Amino acid sequence: MQLASLQGIEFVHGRGKHKTQLQRDIDTLIAMGEKRHCYLESIEIAGKRNSYSKTDTDATFMRMKEDYMNNGQLKPGYNVQIAVESEYIVGVWLFHNPTDTTTLIPFLKRMRNHTGIKIENLVADAGYASEENFDYLGINEQNAFIKPQYYELSKTRKYKKDKFRPEHMEYDEVNNEYICPNGKHLIYKYTSTYTTDNNYKSSRDIYECENCDGCPYRSQCHSSQYNRKIRVSHKLNEQNRKATELITTDEGIKLRMNRSIQVEGAFGVIKQDFGFRRFHTRGKPKVETQFFLIAFAFDIVKLCNRIESNRFGNSLFNIA
Repeated sequence: MQLASLQGIEFVHGRGKHKTQLQRDIDTLIAMGEKRHCYLESIEIAGKRNSYSKTDTDATFMRMKEDYMNNGQLKPGYNVQIAVESEYIVGVWLFHNPTDTTTLIPFLKRMRNHTGIKIENLVADAGYASEENFDYLGINEQNAFIKPQYYELSKTRKYKKDKFRPEHMEYDEVNNEYICPNGKHLIYKYTSTYTTDNNYKSSRDIYECENCDGCPYRSQCHSSQYNRKIRVSHKLNEQNRKATELITTDEGIKLRMNRSIQVEGAFGVIKQDFGFRRFHTRGKPKVETQFFLIAFAFDIVKLCNRIESNRFGNSLFNIA
């Protein structure tokens, strides 16, 4: 502006007016400054999220189970988490992130701070299985009846016959190396570490085959032009082993069956019987309040049903 004033250049606006090069450059700088301000504002609103809705900045774009167009479209929403005990909803919280893995620890901490009660047996599906969650539950002496991520896959015939998976290879604990089906040694190279959103540090050991040239199983083993590499977390493998042992006991089978009935059943009643399939308010405080009221209504209906059917004294359904 000062340069234009010194040169006696008058800025013009409107149709039919010819802008000087200096004015066009200044207009470009102003537009870029405004864009930068919008970008910084959006980054501040989004925080650690990858997206947010302009009509509800607390909501994150997620893929919903109810996809009427069948094209995987994204819709603004919240990740609703509930805790169920003896068929009653005892805890509710809404999260911005679409995955369940990072919601478990904050949810448990919130419930314990509000109630002062530590959950002895935690039952959850494979979406909550992670090294961080298993570690937290172990430190707090809570039984983790959580299905490992690959538990269902591990029961398939294809998985059992795949001898090239790291968990099917022979492990030499003394030399800290794996042996592939062709007798080649996968030697330890280094350890990579990463930090989760909850500031939990995890590590993976990297192993590389000594030489894959001329291996008759190469096409079945991997498609890389280099030697085969595998990433292994011995800590997570041990956690998965213990979790598998726990969920396959008689108690584990009974608890997992009740989780399917009580937790999934609660969502089924709310969505199907109550007809509640979308929030009618905007902003996390209002949305969370609305779902709290729905949870209260669910518990009242559940209490009436249990009184009518005289179902007291048993918190779990028995296996038929």
